[in-house]
Amino acid sequence: MRGRVLAAYVTAMCVSGLDATIVNPALFAVAADLGVPPAAANAVESAFLASLAIAMPVAGWLCDRYGASRVFLAALAAFTAASGLCALSWDLGSLVCFRVLQGAAGGVLTPAGMAMLFAAYAPEERMRLSRHIVVPTALAPALGPVLGGLLADTLSWRWAFLVNLPLGAAALLTGAAAPRPAPGTGGGTGGGTGGGTGGGRSKGTGGSTGGGWLDVRDVLLADRGFLRGAATATLSAAGLLGMLFAFPLMYQDALAATATDAGLVVFPEALGLMAAGFLVDRACARWGERRVVAAGLLGGAALFAFLALAEPGPWTLRAVMFAVGLVLGQAVTAVQVSAFTTVGPQVMGRAMTLFQSLRMLGGGLGVGVCAAAAALAGYRAALLAAAAFLLAACGTAALLRPAAVTARKAEPTG
Repeated sequence: MRGRVLAAYVTAMCVSGLDATIVNPALFAVAADLGVPPAAANAVESAFLASLAIAMPVAGWLCDRYGASRVFLAALAAFTAASGLCALSWDLGSLVCFRVLQGAAGGVLTPAGMAMLFAAYAPEERMRLSRHIVVPTALAPALGPVLGGLLADTLSWRWAFLVNLPLGAAALLTGAAAPRPAPGTGGGTGGGTGGGTGGGRSKGTGGSTGGGWLDVRDVLLADRGFLRGAATATLSAAGLLGMLFAFPLMYQDALAATATDAGLVVFPEALGLMAAGFLVDRACARWGERRVVAAGLLGGAALFAFLALAEPGPWTLRAVMFAVGLVLGQAVTAVQVSAFTTVGPQVMGRAMTLFQSLRMLGGGLGVGVCAAAAALAGYRAALLAAAAFLLAACGTAALLRPAAVTARKAEPTG
């Protein structure tokens, strides 16, 4: 029966991961079909990211009250239904509204799924889960840009949302057949890390008791390293997601490429992120976290500027995108490890929730700023704005205290 829990979780994470990247190459087709300027399509992604970030902290409270498996299934059903509504949108406003619903469901889905999974498996068994989780959940975001472009060119942009329906239905059927623990089990994740199998209502677990989901004194004011790391990750996400919004539009609009071409060019960025996860420990052990972070952010800014100012061929662009994923993946991973070095276990779940929520809000900010820059001064200005976010992140990262990297490895984000 636990295998059904694992299958439901992996399928749901594939749906969520695919949705995070499948829409960007289709935004040009969305704008053309709905009769709005390409830059106006930023609202589709900004609304999704903002609602995702706002809903994420609620997951811990919901899991405490109703049980992780029930919350997971409800969020998955809402996410799948919202995907269908997105496909039926009749104008930009309706699409944005349905995207908000989808983001809110997605913000609850991931932490609730992790809590459900950790409730089903004992602590000594959880490390073995990575072999079943890493590959499918990493491949789904990587395939998203290619699939989104292909669907937009051959069928319709609406299929970028319709593709979620069979996958979501399969995950729902599998999850509904799995055993459900009582409310309060597996809810002690604080919406972020999926920590325990015991009751999630005890003080300090990140649940809904005490002074709320976040102890500001412990996490923000007393731990400046966490605050600076969160700020660096937020600005980095703004730069990366701003670039991933602006570049596919520029590639299709200014260079007259297809959505499929745009997806194929962006695809190597996800491969670079995956490669970064295998290299970051060695890089930090050899050069130190601060140098890895600085080199990654400065390198990413230089690559963004290259995209803005040069006119390379498609294979050069693919190499640049792989390099973007490689350098930024290592930088953001090192930032996350450093930020959590001194965070105590009693606030770890809430700290992780805050960290991820700020990162999502940063992504929404980056998309909005780059869209405004594209509308006012063109796509190249938007890419330079994305580079400026990375330079700002580098300045913030310079304030990070040195910390030794151990064998711990955080998952690369972007």
